Amino acid sequence: MFFNFDLRLIFSQIYFYFLPLVFFLFFINFRTNLFFLSKSTKIPRSYPIIGSYFSIKSNKNRRIQWTSDIVLSRPTLTFTLRRPFGHRHIFTGNSSNVQHILKNHFHNYQKGYLGKETLKDLLGNGIFNADGEIWKYQRKLASHEFNSKSLRKFVEKVVNVELCDRLIPILTMAAASQNCVIDIQDLLQRFAFDNICMVAYGYDPAYLLPSFPEAKFANAFEEVVRISSERFNSLAPFIWKLKRILNVGSEKKLKVCATQIREMAKEIIKEKKSNLTNSSGDDLLSRFLISSEQYQDEEFIIDIVISFILAGRDTTSAALTWFFWLIFKNPNVEKEILEEIAKSSNESSTYDEVKDMPYTHASLCESMRFFPPVPVDTKEAMQDDILPDGTFVKRGTRISYHPYAMGRAEAIWGKDWQTFKPERWLERDVKTGNWKFVPRDPFVYPVFQAGPRVCLGKEMAFLQMKKVVVGVLRRFRVVPVVEKGEEEPVLIAYLTTKMKGGFLVRIEERIN
Repeated sequence: MFFNFDLRLIFSQIYFYFLPLVFFLFFINFRTNLFFLSKSTKIPRSYPIIGSYFSIKSNKNRRIQWTSDIVLSRPTLTFTLRRPFGHRHIFTGNSSNVQHILKNHFHNYQKGYLGKETLKDLLGNGIFNADGEIWKYQRKLASHEFNSKSLRKFVEKVVNVELCDRLIPILTMAAASQNCVIDIQDLLQRFAFDNICMVAYGYDPAYLLPSFPEAKFANAFEEVVRISSERFNSLAPFIWKLKRILNVGSEKKLKVCATQIREMAKEIIKEKKSNLTNSSGDDLLSRFLISSEQYQDEEFIIDIVISFILAGRDTTSAALTWFFWLIFKNPNVEKEILEEIAKSSNESSTYDEVKDMPYTHASLCESMRFFPPVPVDTKEAMQDDILPDGTFVKRGTRISYHPYAMGRAEAIWGKDWQTFKPERWLERDVKTGNWKFVPRDPFVYPVFQAGPRVCLGKEMAFLQMKKVVVGVLRRFRVVPVVEKGEEEPVLIAYLTTKMKGGFLVRIEERIN
């Protein structure tokens, strides 16, 4: 006990006294060199040892927008950020580079040590934090969950029930109450969490109820995601690692929440095992439990299922949140979507009725062009390499492709890139005159990744989102509550994009 106390004291002295002194000296050096700043306002100036510490720190609350601005200012859509202590981080919005990273040289760009270590407490060896054979095994087995039969069941029995029995009644009550303001971002997160838990576990957390229950599982998940994101963006990773060793501050909170998640998952797995008697299961957990014995460690099973909850919980809710904001801003698009919805036969649209809907599909793609659920994704180079645009990549370098920046690149989308225009994804069928959806090159629009790691749940996500759009817009108008002086919501990014402070709206029932 005495040794542990003494060790903590030593580390605390280093942390609170030595580091501020070092940074103060560098700041003095910074002030004396102001005259020699680069003329470019886009490229952050780098200094010995601390790199671009001051620029990174001053933009920590708008990291995505800041790095996007720099990427878009470069002729090759690529730049290298110099982080403290000699670490380099490459950001690119160049589609040739993206294809090189995600497909042509896929073997050389992996999650890497830093990425795995950062998300280890949340994802362990789950599919989104694994490479090599472990990743291949999980992807192969999980792929069976996304066939046509499973997708149809997902829409008709999971999404439809959650929509008709929970989300729509809550919106109906909100519409009936004068001056009722709700946070639709929170509602959509609850909706998506219930959905993905049913797909992953076959377990209904009942998080979306009129009483808005406090769900320990969901709340713990939110905290772990937030703190893990802070790890990723840390200027000095050794600080959070030190806090983890000492079990203090945010790292103590992460450990407590991660333990809660895993304990709850263990209870669900225990119950699932006791009821699993048939040779096939209806959810992802069942498939893994009845698979080969090669990876039957309980902790590994937990890693797998938690990974899919992370993917399904935050991505679709983020996409829908920004979609409803952009639809409000573009009433002409909303009108076109309503006309398409009117062609569907009834309110409880089935799988067949929502699987197409080209204009609605294009609108969702256009919305995610502006606000991709995962705005930046990072890999690590296993060996030295040269990107197609000539950028040298040293072994161990972190490299991020930037969907958020790519969605704003004039070189990709043309001079009207700022216009919300679903028609850019459509063309008229010569015979019928109807709209036909035309997908873009996945390396130009890597919202769902591309190459061997392309998102398995892409089709499921679109079906879920279209079902929500049909169910909500058919009956309601979603009207944002905008405070004076605020033009649009503030984007914040943990592992996915969110609206700061939520998305407050009023719900108005449509007359027709």
